[in-house]
Amino acid sequence: MTRRTQSSSRWLQEHFSDPYVKRAQAEGWRSRAVFKLEEADKKEHLLRRGQIVLDLGAAPGAWSQYARKKVGPQGKVIASDILPIDSLAGVEFLQGDFREEAVFSRLLELVGERGVDVLLSDMAPNLSGMDAIDQPRAMYLSELALDMAGKVLKPGGGALIKVFQGAGFQELAVAARRQFKSVRFLKPAASRARSAEIYLLASGLRLV
Repeated sequence: MTRRTQSSSRWLQEHFSDPYVKRAQAEGWRSRAVFKLEEADKKEHLLRRGQIVLDLGAAPGAWSQYARKKVGPQGKVIASDILPIDSLAGVEFLQGDFREEAVFSRLLELVGERGVDVLLSDMAPNLSGMDAIDQPRAMYLSELALDMAGKVLKPGGGALIKVFQGAGFQELAVAARRQFKSVRFLKPAASRARSAEIYLLASGLRLV
C-alpha cells in the first residue's frame, strides 16, 4: 500500500475541512470553484438570461452548472475540456483540444452565427511546484483563452479568465486592454490566499 506524503495528507486535510468544499457538496455543485464565478457574477452582473456562454477548461463542470442556471432555457451553455465530464442537463459538451482544427471547427458550429456573449475560462496547468515551469504554462493557457475570446465573442461581449500573477502577467493585461474596453482583475474570496491565481474580467469587446 502506498503511503501518503506529508504534503498530500496536508492537502487532503485542508480540502475536506474547506468551508467552500463543504458548501459545494451541500448545495450540489461539482466543485468549490463555482463560488469564484458566483462572486464575480454577483459583483459584475456577468451572466444574464438568454445569453450564449462558452466555458473553456470546464471539467468537472461547476462553472457550466452555474452558467446554465443563470442563462435559463432561452440561453445556451457550451463547455469544452480535454478531460471528460459527466453530462450536465442543458449543457453541450465537447471533449478535445480546441487548438486542433477539428475541435475548433466543431466549437464554432456549436456557437452558431450569433456568437458568444460571455467566455469563461478556469483553465490551469497541472502544477509541478516549480514556478519557472508552472508560470509559462499557466500564462499560455490564459493567452489561449484571450485569443479564443477574440474569435468567438460578439461585439461588446465579455470574458472571465483565470490568470496567474508573475512573468507574462503585465503583457497579458496590455493585450486584454487592446482587445476590450474595460479590463479589471478580481481575487474572489474562494481563491486560496497562497495561490497566485487572479481573474481577468473583461467587457466590451472592441470591433477590430
